[in-house]
Amino acid sequence: MPSAIEVHEVSKRFRLYQEKYTSLKERILHAGRVPHHDFWALKDIELEVAEGETIGILGRNGSGKSTLLKCVAGVLKPTKGEIRLRGQLAAMLELGAGFQPELSGRDNIFLNASLLGMSRRDVAKSFDAIVAFAELEEFIDNQVRFYSSGMYVRLGFAVAVNVDPDILLVDEVLAVGDERFQQKCMERIHLFQREGRTIVVVSHAPDVMRQMCNRVAVINSGQIVTVGPPGPAIRTFREALLDAGESIGSTPVLDEAEEQAASSAEAIPSPPPLPTQVSSGRRVRITGSRLETSVTGRSNLHPGEPASVVVDLEVSETLEGVAFGCSVWASNGALIFDYDSGVPERLPAGHSVVTFRFDSVPLLDGAYTVNIRVQDPGGGTVHARLEPAAKIVIENPGTAVGIAALPLHVELTPMTPGGQPA
Repeated sequence: MPSAIEVHEVSKRFRLYQEKYTSLKERILHAGRVPHHDFWALKDIELEVAEGETIGILGRNGSGKSTLLKCVAGVLKPTKGEIRLRGQLAAMLELGAGFQPELSGRDNIFLNASLLGMSRRDVAKSFDAIVAFAELEEFIDNQVRFYSSGMYVRLGFAVAVNVDPDILLVDEVLAVGDERFQQKCMERIHLFQREGRTIVVVSHAPDVMRQMCNRVAVINSGQIVTVGPPGPAIRTFREALLDAGESIGSTPVLDEAEEQAASSAEAIPSPPPLPTQVSSGRRVRITGSRLETSVTGRSNLHPGEPASVVVDLEVSETLEGVAFGCSVWASNGALIFDYDSGVPERLPAGHSVVTFRFDSVPLLDGAYTVNIRVQDPGGGTVHARLEPAAKIVIENPGTAVGIAALPLHVELTPMTPGGQPA
């Protein structure tokens, strides 16, 4: 199959300045030379994307993934190397890219679409469809500087998908939209896939890659680490995070584009872990929690292995008729499991330990959050809750993809011409 995108030995350099000379005297004394050192955001990138393929570029914050996408889009020029494209390209790179805040939404549609190569006549034909997709009929004649971040995203994505592109580039701006609009965008992307268009998606979220992509390219420190099917590529990505000492399953803070790191010589910080939310009543206080496994030599689980979440409680007075609840959530916010013990128990005053024991965790690749609660049976009064109480990271060494590790066995039975087992 012919290639829609060819990236050959592409490198991108930025200059990091330790100081700037602002006065004429300083500039004359230093002959116009400003001390700097080179920062290579991309280093000898080789990547080929076939026509009709959906490929993901996965990496942690500051790895160079957005810089690579902007080089492909033509927003940035590579310092070295060559990029070849076949077909019309549309790019959704960042929030409000290409918008003029003093112009109305109507004017910005014509401006943005013209930057993507559409004629004014073609934009006029697609105008109603763009506005309907963005759901901005009421505000289309208002200046976009009054738009919320969600309205920016809706308008930008609506323009990008209605220019009828052969190649669609999508950065992780869709994380800003609400859940319903994200689903709407996913449906449009799936339509593009069925139509055989080429799609490049940049994200730091493995679940997005698993849902959308045929292949995933993992990038780290400006270099391609691996390119392959989503499952193995995501495992390589998680191993790279562990090697870097970062927390898997944390919620990273979205960066500006990586090239803006050129304004500072300091390293880009690692993403912070999820904040722990503790809700405790006057009678029950949660003092700690931990994940216990039988695994040695690795920090993650394989599908089907057991795990326990152990929670420490301090109880000021004895409670009669207490139940315990537990829920498991995927990193994309989907509820995987919710449980209420339902059996009233006596919770004595003093220190107690509650163990939530999973005999088997039948999940596939991903990072999952376990929340716990102390409540009345049936979900009445919640005396205390801990969110998250633990994080479980699953690494599947097999070839299955999806969410659940179902115990499937495939058997072949050769048959005789008479219809009997051979």
